[in-house]
Amino acid sequence: MLDNKDMIATKQLIFEYNKRDSEGNVTGRNRAIDQVSLNITPGSFVAIVGANGSGKSTLAKHLNALLLPTGGTVWVGGVDTKKREKLLDIRQSTGMVFQNPDNQIIGTVVEEDVGFGPENIGVPTDEIWKRVEDSLKAVNMWEYRLSSPNRLSGGQKQRVAIAGVVAMEPSCIVLDESTAMLDPMGRREVLSCVEELRTKKNVTVIWITHDMEEVIHADYVFVMEKGKIVMEGTPKEIFSQVEQIKKHQLDAPQVTIVAHELNKKGIELPEGITESKELVETLCQWGEKPKENNRQELEEKDSGQQVLKNNSEQPQASKEQECSRREVESQNANQQKAGSITLKEISYTYHPGTPDERHALKEVSIEIPKGQILGIIGHTGSGKSTLIQQMNGLLKATSGSLFYDGENIYEKGTDLKSLRMKVGMVFQYPEHQLFEEDVLKDVAYGPKNQGLSDEEAKERAIWALELVGFPKEHYGHSPFELSGGQKRRAAIAGVLAMEPKVLVLDEPTAGLDPKGRGEILSQIAKLHKETGITVILVSHSMEDVAKYVERIIVLGKGCVILDDLPQKVFSEIEELEKVGLAAPKVTYLMNDLKKKGFDVNTGTITTEEAVREIIRCLND
Repeated sequence: MLDNKDMIATKQLIFEYNKRDSEGNVTGRNRAIDQVSLNITPGSFVAIVGANGSGKSTLAKHLNALLLPTGGTVWVGGVDTKKREKLLDIRQSTGMVFQNPDNQIIGTVVEEDVGFGPENIGVPTDEIWKRVEDSLKAVNMWEYRLSSPNRLSGGQKQRVAIAGVVAMEPSCIVLDESTAMLDPMGRREVLSCVEELRTKKNVTVIWITHDMEEVIHADYVFVMEKGKIVMEGTPKEIFSQVEQIKKHQLDAPQVTIVAHELNKKGIELPEGITESKELVETLCQWGEKPKENNRQELEEKDSGQQVLKNNSEQPQASKEQECSRREVESQNANQQKAGSITLKEISYTYHPGTPDERHALKEVSIEIPKGQILGIIGHTGSGKSTLIQQMNGLLKATSGSLFYDGENIYEKGTDLKSLRMKVGMVFQYPEHQLFEEDVLKDVAYGPKNQGLSDEEAKERAIWALELVGFPKEHYGHSPFELSGGQKRRAAIAGVLAMEPKVLVLDEPTAGLDPKGRGEILSQIAKLHKETGITVILVSHSMEDVAKYVERIIVLGKGCVILDDLPQKVFSEIEELEKVGLAAPKVTYLMNDLKKKGFDVNTGTITTEEAVREIIRCLND
């Protein structure tokens, strides 16, 4: 089968990196890929998942010969990648889309960048422009075809990078966390785009991701850990082993988790459910049983903990009561905390008076109380990053006013350095914030700049690194040798080490594995609770926002569309979908159950709430 031009296979693949000291001397070898053998059939959709540092990206770079094996063999289209005279053919047949689009965008205009690849492989001019149009429309970027890529948002750049690879029509496309910076609609569009290529042109798709919701669309899944394949099978086979997946620092889709937890509570459901439709149909069958039988089965199954019995006997507080309680608690706590920000009629225009003039914000007014944990969501290009850069003076509004703790920053002529010490920001791409020769020095740089002694700055740096769960054995490593997830942890630690009053996080967990994402967000939530720090979280993960924030602001085309409690915002599903967003998967599940006659609260936004609601409903 190895002579099939669309075939990818590896046999006992080994790849080792050189370890180097601070002077560049080789001190040892690090095995990133360890005896990996896999076989990918033409036209299939294969997902590769694993924790940060598991070897996924290293494996991906072998699939178009960006890296060559230390041991073993890789075949692409039946060709051994070690045959150097075949490298051009291999790279034409296997297109790569990386996590950071800046690594592969080279054109000065979007349409020229997308057309660059087809032109270089000899595609006729008329066909080039047809491919450019088709691929840009597929990722919803046609209206930006004459824009400079450098003036696009991170998510928009990623769409352009994907379009550039799609336009080359390779036999195989490898997407390495390429949807991490996209909004929910953008992810759906990219999935739809590659699925169309697969069905119409038999393109093989290799999808590397930490988003388990994306994995359910795959034909086959490989799970990696420490450079090895540790699990493989269909999505249903993989997700029927939820506890085993968690041992590999991964998670399962929300619907799968709900079904798994219900099973543990006594509702017998098949493992490996990944779709809302399947879970709803199964629960409908359960719901057809006599209520007394249901209650007896549930209580007998869980008699030790009596969780279900308590759920059936004790009335649940309404969502409105719970929301009001959280509001009052938040307001009372806010009165004692430092770090309020007010934006009053803020507008911002990029490149005013030029053909590239673009209105990114339009008379935005927001009050962020002291000590609040706020979520900001919006479609790619909605103005999120522009908005948060107003908050510490990185961008100055074209019009409007910015207040920090009641003082008008623009009128007072506030020292911006002082403001930025109080309002710390972690950007989308953490590698842009790292520069020192080792991690500890990098994180200690901010505290030293604040006037702390070397010893005090070091203590503060260690505290921050421990807070974000950064491995102690890597403190002395160059930040540029770290994995993407480790760089993100180091960047967050560098901001936390300065003990800001306000922490602004722009997609802080993009590219992190589920365990790492949960650890960082939980630590930030804990820090918020213990210190009263104001937290502003920008994210494309509706599930993360639902779990951690007290309030959500929805941006659309530079304007505030919604501003409310998470339960209320996510109940506006149609409004969210109009602007390229979505509700958490469990919210859709609860809406589907409601349509089938289940008396559940459709404002449910977390898996824990969903399990409680379903049990309550079945016991009523």
